Parts: sequence; C-alpha cells; structure tokens
Amino acid sequence: MTIRIAILGAGPSGLAQLRAFEAAGKAGAELPEIVCYEKQSDLGGMWNYTWRTGLCAHGEPVHGSMYRYLWSNGPKECLEFADYSFEEHFGRPIASYPPRAVLRDYIMGRLEKSDLRRCIRFNTAVQWVEYSGETGKFSVTVRDMKADELSTEEFDYVIVATGHFSTPNTPYFEGLEQFPGRVLHAHDFRDACEFTGKDLLLIGSSYSAEDIGTQCYKYGAKSVTFSYRSAPMGYDWPDAFREVPLLLRVEDRTAHFADGSQREIDAIVLCTGYQHHFPFLADELTLRTHNRLYPENLYKGVFWLDNPKLIYLGMQDQYYTFNMFDAQAWYARDVILGRIALPDAAAMAADAAHWVAREEAAGDPSAHIDFQAAYIRDLVGPTDYPEFDIEGMGELFKQWTRDKQADILGYRNKSYRSTMTGTLSPPHHTPWMEAMDDSLEAFLADPDEVQEPVLRKSA
Repeated sequence: MTIRIAILGAGPSGLAQLRAFEAAGKAGAELPEIVCYEKQSDLGGMWNYTWRTGLCAHGEPVHGSMYRYLWSNGPKECLEFADYSFEEHFGRPIASYPPRAVLRDYIMGRLEKSDLRRCIRFNTAVQWVEYSGETGKFSVTVRDMKADELSTEEFDYVIVATGHFSTPNTPYFEGLEQFPGRVLHAHDFRDACEFTGKDLLLIGSSYSAEDIGTQCYKYGAKSVTFSYRSAPMGYDWPDAFREVPLLLRVEDRTAHFADGSQREIDAIVLCTGYQHHFPFLADELTLRTHNRLYPENLYKGVFWLDNPKLIYLGMQDQYYTFNMFDAQAWYARDVILGRIALPDAAAMAADAAHWVAREEAAGDPSAHIDFQAAYIRDLVGPTDYPEFDIEGMGELFKQWTRDKQADILGYRNKSYRSTMTGTLSPPHHTPWMEAMDDSLEAFLADPDEVQEPVLRKSA
C-alpha cells in the first residue's frame, strides 16, 4: 500500500520537503503520495505580502507578518540553496541584501522548475490533526476555504511546516487601552510610511524591533524609542534613536519607563515575539517550546519524540534558514523512504537532550552560530544533500554581526562572497538608506538606468 504524507504549509519549509522528494524521484526512488495543504492562494508562506491583518477574506487568521519595504537583514550568501544559487536564478551576481520581492522570486524559482504545484492544495486550511494508535495513521481534517467545505483524509506521516512567526506574543502594559495613538503588534505592521513624522515607541530589543525601527526612520519617522526588557541592542544609533528600559505604563501620550524617564509618543509597536501555536493539533501531538535553537522533544530537531511519524520543520530560532530547512527536509525524507533508520525511543530522547544541553552551553552569538552550523552538519552527513560550506557560511554570519555593530544603518551596503560560486557580490546601485523603491525591477535595474534616489523624507 502506498505511503501517504501530508505536508502542512507551502512556505520555505514545506517547499523544502517537496523539493527533497522531487530530488529523490529524479534519482530513481519510488515516492510516496504527497499532499501539501496551503491556506494562502499561492506558495511562499511568510514571503507573501498582503495588506490584510487580522482575518483573511475567508475568515482564517492571516498567516503573514511580512511588510512593505522589508529587505533581507542577513547576507543572501548565508541562505543560498546548495542546489540552486542566486547566480543560477538571476543569471548574474546580485547585491548581498535583496528586498522581499527578490528573495521571494528566488524561492519560487527553484520550485517553478518542477511540477510540484500539482501536490499543493491552495486555499485549504488545516482544521484538525489526530493520530490513531489502532490504525497507525493520522486523520487530517481541512477546510476548502472557497467552497467552505470540510473533508478528512488519512496519512501515514504528517509534516508540520507552518512556521512560528504568525501568532503574536502580546504582553499588557498599564494604560494601553486609553492610549489615543496607534497600538499594534509587529505581526500587523505593514507600511513604514504610516509613521512618517511620528514619535514611535517599539517594545522589544531583537530583530523585529531593530528592523521595523530602522525602516520607519528611513521612511521619515521623527524619532524611534526602543524599550528593552533585559538589555539594549547597543548599536551606535543616530540622534533620532533612543534605548530605554522596559515600559511601565502609558498615561495619555506619555510613556513611563523603568528608569524613571518618560517620553511623548504617537504610536506603539509591540515587537515582543511570537508563540509556537498549533491549534489544529491534538494535545499529544503539540510541540510546546519557546524560541530557541534546539526545541525540546524533537529528535534531530525534527521528529516528535512521542510519535516520530509526526515531523516538525523550521521550528528553530534561526541564523541559517533556507538551507537548514533543506537539511531537515532531506533527513526527514530519508527516514520516510527507509534510507535512515531511527534509533529506539531512549536513544532518540538522549540525543535530543544532548543537543538541548549543548545549546544551553553556547553563551554568545558566535557560539550560537557555531552550534547551528554543527546541527546542520549533523543532518546533512547521512543524506545526499549537495555539499556546501556550512562553516564558511557561519563565518559570514559572524562578519555580518560585526558589520551591524559597526554601522547599523549601513551594513546592508556591504558585499560578501558566495560560498557556492566564489563570486563576490557587487554593491547595490543605491545605498540602502536611499533605496526607497524595493521592487524586483528597481533592485535588478542597470546602475546607469537608475534615477536619482529619493532621499529620506524630512521629519
């Protein structure tokens, strides 16, 4: 009887799993039957931009946290697919920090060379997944959102590739309900131009706060205040930026902070992270973890310890992204195809505990990068995923952290050498702070054809 696999989500992780099976099929393997459920109308996951927030047109929670004007906040050289370089896709070298539309085009490009869309059921939201010990199968109930109809099918494996940047972690601060300005979570942030001329408060001190804050300043925010819980980011910010301890309360438009300082503000963005949230999974299948490099209860960071036929992809905090998802997908594929045998339950639990302890012993960003590189190396070793310079990418990540520390508003102007092709990326034709058009066409334009940049709007 044919093995049936359900993949939940057609973002980068789900697409990595489809691509892994496609590669095996091209090499002559007999493949299982695969169904990929995607509640959006197209593939791409988080890289699909929508103006919508809250609920989609069919009443489902909006998945995406993507916003206009987002540019990669890490070098593209650190996220290249080992089997599909940026140069292959675009036909020439491009700058190291592309905007969203360019990255999405790259992600789509690898899949569009195949016929894998036939496996994807779009506009289909997963409602419930449960496992029967008697049958050894999962029942997956989905909603066809256009027809508004439910259906249930059985599968031998379920691969959860829904990501973990969709359900906001939203703390409460005294006075928010009376604040007369805009209050939103980063999940609902869409357009930096909304805050032109505004005094903006961002709660948080990680990547979302950093990126949204710099984006808003680029597009004309009057001032940006970061409120941190544990420690400031510590960059050499321009005068319009300020880092203060945690917000205590808001009185009218005045924000009061833990150090006794206060500031008049026009809008508040909660950059307070996301929850791993799987409301469609039965309790005994649900991953419960916070954002970390090695989530608990997953063998190889992938297989659910209590039932290894349930597979989670991309649930880690991430330095590496697309190529790490590939590494996970290739390993999961080989287990499903019987090429790799899983050890017994005790051995899997011990291995997972070892990696969790190893992560906890890594004390700084450099050690975290080395940890994730070692994790990926452990995954790709037994598979036929194309060899790539994992550790070399790690060194690029470390250079990236130094470049950010040196110039938080200018690091995206740096160039890095591809570990895949050896090519040094060309500089972008326009410095990032002056590049107001983030379209694919503008990014790829010949430098001689680029018009004078639109400089930052005055506050």
